Amino acid sequence: MTRHLESPRLGRRQLLKLGIGAGAAGLVPLTGLAANTVTTQARIVILGGGAAGMAMANRLAMRLSGARITVVEPRELHHYQPGWTLVAAGVWQPDRTLRANADFMPRGIDWIRQPAVGVDAELRRVSLADGSVAEYDFLVVATGLQLNYHLIDGMSPELIGRHGIGSVYTSLEAATRTRDAIDTWLGQGGGQGLFTAAPTPVKCAGAPLKMAFTTLSRIKDTGRRDAFNLDYLTPGTALFSQPWINDFLKQRFDDEGIRRRHYYRLSAIDPGAKQAEFTFIGPASEFTSHHELRQEEFGREGEMTEVMDYDFIHVVPPMSAPDFIRESDLIARLGPFRGEWLDTDIHTLQHNHYPEVFGIGDVIGAPINKTAASVKAQAPVVEANLVAQLQGQALPARHNGYTSCPLITDIGKAMLVEFGYDNDMAFLPSFSFIDPKEESWAAWVLKDYLLQPAYYAMLEGRV
Repeated sequence: MTRHLESPRLGRRQLLKLGIGAGAAGLVPLTGLAANTVTTQARIVILGGGAAGMAMANRLAMRLSGARITVVEPRELHHYQPGWTLVAAGVWQPDRTLRANADFMPRGIDWIRQPAVGVDAELRRVSLADGSVAEYDFLVVATGLQLNYHLIDGMSPELIGRHGIGSVYTSLEAATRTRDAIDTWLGQGGGQGLFTAAPTPVKCAGAPLKMAFTTLSRIKDTGRRDAFNLDYLTPGTALFSQPWINDFLKQRFDDEGIRRRHYYRLSAIDPGAKQAEFTFIGPASEFTSHHELRQEEFGREGEMTEVMDYDFIHVVPPMSAPDFIRESDLIARLGPFRGEWLDTDIHTLQHNHYPEVFGIGDVIGAPINKTAASVKAQAPVVEANLVAQLQGQALPARHNGYTSCPLITDIGKAMLVEFGYDNDMAFLPSFSFIDPKEESWAAWVLKDYLLQPAYYAMLEGRV
């Protein structure tokens, strides 16, 4: 029977010995808000009640007096999604990631408990699922993103947990079923595991890597490492956007015997046969070096398909802004995010064409930034700039692209990787006692124990 590794709770004294108190976790209360309160009758609609939407609802409710703030969010439960990889790894119990949305919703706001289905940016109104509309003077788009499993032929979320298929992204239930699928694979005593990456930006870009490393950790615990084959397949040349970490990961994969396959995109899956089809788009030399093919046999324009057998596969779907945002005038029309992501200035987080619209969180078109830590950095920028726009003032705040990835490299060990837009070759460390280039138990403790209370404080507008 596979053992699930529910972490023991650390006492306050143990945490203080590590030098990781509440302040270090980012639990610093906001001050001076009352002195900066702005009186207004503006109608503000916030699309989404996840991490980004809830943080903005609380910040604006404290900052604005007299405003009519509406949150459009159909879910009653709030999911702590950064915990889903730990659920899938067998470290956390699922209920540790759940809270009621009512616990965080500020008083005095309107909560529309149904989905948004459209935005008319010219008329400044949001269409709702029941046919009604919510009109706004200012709009905060915090919808999160959309998981496009349908772009993988034969794949659907309903398959997760069956036929050796795992995927940590879609829901808490899917993360739990992914854990069960890994349990089943480990119980077989060996076989082929495939870990995929997506050809699009994804939320928590470190999650596919975390799943590979935590699964490897559990395989080692079985004492049968040589009976398991692990391949990591990625559409490009990089495993991570930050160059130093990318080089580290490539070396670690090689040292651990995880075979790297570059230029491979998951294009189809046959659950019954336990086979996955990958489309290879890259240099012919990269493909032919691993296959018995001559250069002239390589496909037209550097494209080939390859079918691989698996016993377990972790699927990372392509992602985009939700369809109703993609179909609206708010979507980017030019540049690298066209047709897929919200068209925002990556520094001010204001829409590039509609100044009364701001974006925050996973939905925005930005080169990095799809993490909860990014929301923590973006929320004060959106607050300051929306209030300035409301008052007809110049926008005072700029987002530097800060993002953070507590990159799990083993169960009980992690690296805290923090960086931003202008720091391709550098880090933005928050903690002097944690070296971002070193794996440590302290970084694991941050991930396992302290980031969740900091996250909830962010939702409440306190950080």
